[in-house]
Amino acid sequence: MRWLVGWSSTAARALGAETAGATGYDGETLRPVGSHLLWGDPDPLWAVGDWRPDEVRVVHADAQNRIAVLGICGASDEELRRGLFTARGGALRHLTAWPGSYTAVVQAGRRITVCGDLAGARPVFHAPWEGGTAYATAALPLADLTEANLDFGHLAALLAAPEVPAALRDTTPYEGVRRVAPGHALVLRAGARDIVGYEPVASLAVAAPPADPDRAVDAVRDALVEAVRVRLAAPRHVPGLDPGPVPGMGPAERRAARGMPVPGIGADLSGGPASGTLALLAAGLPGRPGTLLGHGTGAGERLLAVTFNDLAVGGREAEVERAGALAANPRLHHVVVTGAEDTLPYADLDGPLTDEPGPSLVTAARHRARLAAGSADHFTGHGARQVLDAHPARLADLLLDRKRRHLVRPVAALTRADGSVLVPARVYGAARRLSRTPYRTGLEALAERLMRRRFDEPKGPVGASLAALTWARPGPAARWLTGEALAEVSVLLQTGADRAAGGPGQRPGEFRARTVLARHAADLRVLEQAAEVRSQRLHAPFLDNQVVRACRDLPEALRVKPGARAAVLRTVLEGAGVTDLPPGWGTPSHASSAAARTGLRLAADSLVDLFDTPLLADAGLVEARVVRKAVREAAAGEPLPLDGLADLVSLELWLGRLLSRRGTCWTGTPARARAVPAGIAPQRGALRAGARPS
Repeated sequence: MRWLVGWSSTAARALGAETAGATGYDGETLRPVGSHLLWGDPDPLWAVGDWRPDEVRVVHADAQNRIAVLGICGASDEELRRGLFTARGGALRHLTAWPGSYTAVVQAGRRITVCGDLAGARPVFHAPWEGGTAYATAALPLADLTEANLDFGHLAALLAAPEVPAALRDTTPYEGVRRVAPGHALVLRAGARDIVGYEPVASLAVAAPPADPDRAVDAVRDALVEAVRVRLAAPRHVPGLDPGPVPGMGPAERRAARGMPVPGIGADLSGGPASGTLALLAAGLPGRPGTLLGHGTGAGERLLAVTFNDLAVGGREAEVERAGALAANPRLHHVVVTGAEDTLPYADLDGPLTDEPGPSLVTAARHRARLAAGSADHFTGHGARQVLDAHPARLADLLLDRKRRHLVRPVAALTRADGSVLVPARVYGAARRLSRTPYRTGLEALAERLMRRRFDEPKGPVGASLAALTWARPGPAARWLTGEALAEVSVLLQTGADRAAGGPGQRPGEFRARTVLARHAADLRVLEQAAEVRSQRLHAPFLDNQVVRACRDLPEALRVKPGARAAVLRTVLEGAGVTDLPPGWGTPSHASSAAARTGLRLAADSLVDLFDTPLLADAGLVEARVVRKAVREAAAGEPLPLDGLADLVSLELWLGRLLSRRGTCWTGTPARARAVPAGIAPQRGALRAGARPS
């Protein structure tokens, strides 16, 4: 894990250029373990973890005005300096408009500004400490610093309504540690904190001016190309030297066995449009995009393209074939990683402690098997579906903008999938109801559903679309929560409804799309930590700020067309000079659900043992026998929501890893000064302490 951490105190101490930190126990300086000081007192900032030298830049205007950028940022030092002077006047949006994925911290006197990203893949957290405010890009260091207990209300909301901001609010799994919402920045002035948004808010009174589809797609192409180019322009990194030969193993096999990535740059090549677009863009841009001569595969400067072929579950043969056709490009070096039953979901549940829980914990070993054969810098297509596809609730946005004719194509596609002549009337009626439903009413309806335990939803593609045509809906794991946990979340929603009389400031489709993106970005962050390969960096250009902005400007009428994502990415590639795409480009795959069901069936006994005496039951969130019964039924083929079981299993795993950890993120504190010092005490009413509205 890598993060930055600092604090803003109320009283100014003497400025120290070489040392910083508060006085801890026995006179020892309080500072993060394994940290590198970026600037000192009175408001110090550290970079913690295995940051590369080119990933950390600090530009000074003078002793009291400076900017730190951590991550991949395409701005030059002069641009950073100009950004620093502009930020001193209060303008923040330009700090997030440079190509790449990074976190910017600006110090102007005693004012500290920390900018989060638009997607939520690079979040910012804060907590009150010593009369001031501590902040970090990870929640666990702040929980250790403040000895925070678990926030059971947040954990209940994470299971009951994971895509509803009114339920999650700004909380984290740690009590007292708060999250800055995507698209916002944390501003600290001598210890006092403020949260400000840096994105312009569109008016709901009038429709947005019509956007030119061709120009919008061109903007997506330019943003994606620039996102890839800025990563290709970064220095190449060679992981630690190969310790030597192993009998019967070649260099690539030795690296994979030792968890060492291939030097240079590579990409996923699943056969889908997102990963294929990034691989072809990276391979086709000028420069030397691939592996380094004299290191690894001997492929010279060809881009290393990795395809995962699951031999335990069928259904992806067409995708693997398309990946092979794409890899015929002479600038690609294709590697196929095969997976057996030991790479199925739930097969290997051992792993490191992540900053927060996430459903990807049950598939981390599966991803690690693929990434171990990847490069030191590895492109992934994560986030493309969330930023490009149309959420079903966007049909209501079209009705609000009086664009009914654009509903014809998506409704016709649903009709063909279902085969019923009643589909158009059902979908139009649901979209019309949502367009006329206030946000507050939507929250109240969800609170009522949770209280009355109404979780049955229509089946099939049409049923999924109808269920999504709402302001808020229960999470897939909500059906297995205790009545007390559901009641607590219901109270949170009702409180949120009372505060949301004016709505969220967005149309329902746009609002739902942003919440889904935030959920995906948070889980991708968990996946990066759980499946981390030493010396490797995962790059998700679709989640860069500038790419997200360009995708948000795509017209609704273009988004809702069937196959819109594949069509947009095809146009992006054509604009970059890539035209020879294999047949079936963009065909969706449903193999992931088959793999999840097969993995659950094979691991059913171990999962039942995991929930023999679960920590979730001690926290009052579930009853053990109910979850064990659900695992057995799902393994037997019952049509239960597998995503919900993944949420339960991953949260149980995360709690076990958190409570079994030893040590802390800080020096200068005794060993007991860490998050959740007392563990989980089995008791009823445990949620009430964490369910108070913030």
